[in-house]
Formats: sequence, structure tokens, C-alpha cells
Amino acid sequence: MMQSYREHNIQELPLSSPFFRQKVERFLGENGLRLEVLDVYCAIENDAGEILAGAGLYRDIIKCIAVAQQARSEGLVAPLVSHLISLAASRGMSELKLFTKPENEAVFESLGFHVLARAPKALLMEKGRGLEKYCDYLRSFRREGRSGVVVMNANPFTLGHLYLLQQAASQVDTLYVIPVKEEGQRFSYSERVSMIRKAEENYFLCSSPKNQFSSALTVPNCPKNQLSSATLILLEGSEYQISAATFPTYFLKNLSDAAETQMRLDLDLYTRWIAPALNASVRFVGTEPTDALTAQYNAFMKELLPQVVEIPRTQVSASAVRAALERGCFREASALCPSSTWPYLLADLANRALQLELDTPGKPGLVGPDSCGAHRDMDYNTMQRGIAALRPFWPRMALASSPEELRKLGIQAESAMLSATGGVNTHRGAIFCIGLVLNVFYPNAQSADIQEVLRRGVHAQVHRLYGKSLSDRELRESASGAKDVKGAKAMADEGYRLLFEDWLPYYASGAGELKTLLRIMCTLDDTCVIKRVGYDRAQEVKQEASAILEAEENNFSQGFAKNHFSSAGRELCKQYAAEGISPGGAADMLALTIFIHSIII
Repeated sequence: MMQSYREHNIQELPLSSPFFRQKVERFLGENGLRLEVLDVYCAIENDAGEILAGAGLYRDIIKCIAVAQQARSEGLVAPLVSHLISLAASRGMSELKLFTKPENEAVFESLGFHVLARAPKALLMEKGRGLEKYCDYLRSFRREGRSGVVVMNANPFTLGHLYLLQQAASQVDTLYVIPVKEEGQRFSYSERVSMIRKAEENYFLCSSPKNQFSSALTVPNCPKNQLSSATLILLEGSEYQISAATFPTYFLKNLSDAAETQMRLDLDLYTRWIAPALNASVRFVGTEPTDALTAQYNAFMKELLPQVVEIPRTQVSASAVRAALERGCFREASALCPSSTWPYLLADLANRALQLELDTPGKPGLVGPDSCGAHRDMDYNTMQRGIAALRPFWPRMALASSPEELRKLGIQAESAMLSATGGVNTHRGAIFCIGLVLNVFYPNAQSADIQEVLRRGVHAQVHRLYGKSLSDRELRESASGAKDVKGAKAMADEGYRLLFEDWLPYYASGAGELKTLLRIMCTLDDTCVIKRVGYDRAQEVKQEASAILEAEENNFSQGFAKNHFSSAGRELCKQYAAEGISPGGAADMLALTIFIHSIII
């Protein structure tokens, strides 16, 4: 992409190329700057190919602007920034932000930018009315009386967050809650908003803008005597909350300055724009005894805002919940959260189970981090897209109130998966089995004998879903005579007997994902294998898996890593890839085993 400017050209330098990336890094380094994450970098070069001026775009933020010493009198910033403005407009972005040094204010004002927030070492500027429009939105929810604000991340929403809101609501007539609008966290923005909304519906006399967020998930309201008397309004977050994801550090000489500058800009923007738009007189925040950065932010808040009320923090922290989820322990995580958060914890664990299955190397015939196995139509990235597409459906499946609703959600999830993968079936089996277990588990999460509840519940739900079709036994293969083989529905009809009696105890013993996969392959009539190579070859696959597992048991006892094969196992992987043998049913059962293990331990 080029645009003529005098004798120079503005051209896009592809940062994916090591050559151009190093070239841009050298140019920025020579000008005392650092390269940051960018979507595009544009530059003006001289005839010798040396960069005279450059600027980048990340989402809707202009970054990494620099001009070489010998070209600083040539007025190259204006055409570069104008080019990026046009490029952003072609991508549907009419409002742009930039962070710069205070001494550059006049330069960017001449290009149509205005100051949104100030700090001693940086300015936040914007071209357009983005923040003004957001404040117009905020003003539409103004209420009479004393108003306060809580800005929260809720990654995820815990009992600590609930306590903070309850304490804050007791001190005002209206409490505004603004979720941090930032992706790249364990729980997405939409998930975090939904968690806050569900808690709001249970514990507050809420008056949130219902048209702003999805209210598809419902849970019973708590008794009225548990409700706060304040009106709580959950507002939409914005890109104007300055975070590590948006704030650039490239122009700060010391990275240690970045955190303070980011905090001061964020609080200046809140004081200038957000609080006046809501007519909010007080900001509520939890005390921070352990995290130094959060404690510093609280200190700046008390220094810069007119009134700040610190609520004593409970012992519950979102980081402790995330750590429990990382270990695959629903019981521990759920004990720190209100029940309205539980469907999202379960969704995270379902996602974790699928990811652990995918990330296991050395799986015979299956896609993993090291191989596409027997597949020509999918790879690791395809599988990743399938997993990501399913995550929004898991909490909805947990909360589905009828078999028909669950069935519709399964169909929608499959459609989303196929759309994300270009029509490739990556997880149809997982949608069925994990969705079924989610729906049975959630309303019975506190049962004493959860394994028995799951077995009976899955059996009953399958009958409600499919009725008479279960008697067909689902699949018949003619290899050496007619063979009855239990497919996905028949296995669910049995309440996943083999899983609870064999695979789950084996996995719980510390066997690891790869050995557990082999254990499943030894005992499962895998319909994916049967459809590809026939019943008789599928029986041989079971025997081969058993032989490899026995050999690997000896290898593991001699110190081999539990998720890596010896040479015999690697040869089996090559053989199955060549024959087109893919035990996809076993992969689904491995993911289900991992998931059930995480919700019952």
C-alpha cells in the first residue's frame, strides 16, 4: 500500500518478516523508542531504503511514531498520521487514539486530535467524539441522590466482588458498576459482564440497561430479604479504561515509569469525564494488602479523586479462583464464588479439558501440537478455533432448563464450530458428551454422591432427548458378520459406565493424558475408527493400543515422561497416520474424562 508524498513513498512494512521487523526495531532504537505490538507499521524511506519516519496502528491506537534526526524539519509526521487515519477509516474505525509526550501536544492538535487525559510524562489524545459519545451514554443513566462507582475486572466474579458491591451499595442511593473492557484474560469481557449481571439479578434491586448485554442465561432470584436496598446499574465498559493492553511504553525511557503513568492517565480521565457524566461523588475500591501495583493505584486514587472509600478486602481473590481452575478443581474454585458464577467456571473447565486433550503430544492418529495425525483437513489451529467457538455455549448448556433447549444449543454450538473451522467437524462428539454432563451436573453440583448422580442423570437425560432411537444401537458394521457397536448415545445411555469404572480412576491415579488415551483405546469400540477402516481393523487397533500401553507402563516405571512415547509408540503414530486411522471417539472420551475429573475432585 503506497501513497506519494514529495519524493517519498509511504509504505507498509510487514512486521511478520524478520528482516523488516529488525529494520523497524533498529530505527526505533536509534530514536530512543521500543517496538510494541502493532497491526501495521507504515514508513517513509529515502532512496537508500533508510527509514526517515514511521508510525504504527494497533486496533484504534496510533503508536510508535518516530522521525529520524536528519528528517525532523521535513514535516513527515502529518502525512504519516493522515495515512494511518485513512487506513483506519477503511477498516471501519472513525475514531482514533494516541499516547504521546506532553511536548508533542501542539503537533497532534494540528492534525485534529484533542487531549482526553494528562499525566506528567504522557498525554492521551483522540481524533473524533468516541469518549464524548460514551459519556452521553453514561449521562442517560443518571439518578437523583448520592451515587457511587465501582470499576471491576471480575476475572472471574467472586464472593469478594459480591461483598464489595454489597458494602458499597449500602452507602449510596445508586451504585454504578463498570466492567473493565479488555480481552486476553482467562474470562472474556462478555463472560465477565454476564457474571456480574447474574449476581446483580440475585442480590440487588437492579436497574441495568437490559438492551446492552445478553440476558439469555437465567437463575432463580434470591429471597427478597437478601437484596440490597440500593439501585445497582451495570454499565457497558469502554476502551477508555487505560490498561497494560492499551497503554504504550515505547516513548518512556524507563519501563518503571509505565505503571505510574498508566494509572495517572486512567484516573485523570475518570475525574475529567466519567464521574461528571454520572454525577458520581464517590469511588469505591477494595483494600489491597498484597499486590503492590494495585495498592499503588489505590494510593493515587486517594490522591487524585475527590472522595474514595476503601472497603476492607475479604480473603477471597480472583487469582485464587484462577489458580484452582488451572489445577482443574471446580470444588475449590466454586467455594470462592457465588453460584451465579459457577456456569462460567464449568465453561472454563470444559475448555481446559478440550485444550489438554489437544495439547497432548504423541497421540496415535490424532491432531496434536506435534502432528496432524491421520487428518488432512484439520491441524492444531483448526482444532483451536473449534474449541474457542464452543466456549460461549458451555454455560448456556449448563443452565438449559429442558431437553429441547439443550438440543437447540447443541445444534447452535455445532453450527458455530463449523463456521469457525471452515466446515470441519472438530468437536461434534465433545459437544454431545460435555454438554450433556454440564446440564446434569450444574443443578446437582452440591450432591454428596456426585458420580452416581451423574450416571443416573445422564442416562435419564439421554432418554428424554432421544427416546426410542436408543434401541437401534446406532451403528452396525459388516466386516466379519454383523456387529453391534455402542455409539455416543448408547454410551450415554449406560451413564458412561466404562468412564466411571475404568478410565476415570486410571486418570485420577496420575496416569496422564497420553496413557489414559491408550487405556480408552483398549476398551472403546471407537466408531470413528470403525467408519474409517472397518470393524475388524478397529479390533486390531484395540489390541495394538493394549500392547503399546503395556510396553509404555514399563517405560514409564523406568523414568519416561508420562506424556511422551518411546520409539514403539512413535512408530504406531506413523502407522496410523499412513493408514488414516483416527481414534476420534477416544479423544472425545479423554476430554470428557478430564472434565469429569475436574468437577468431582
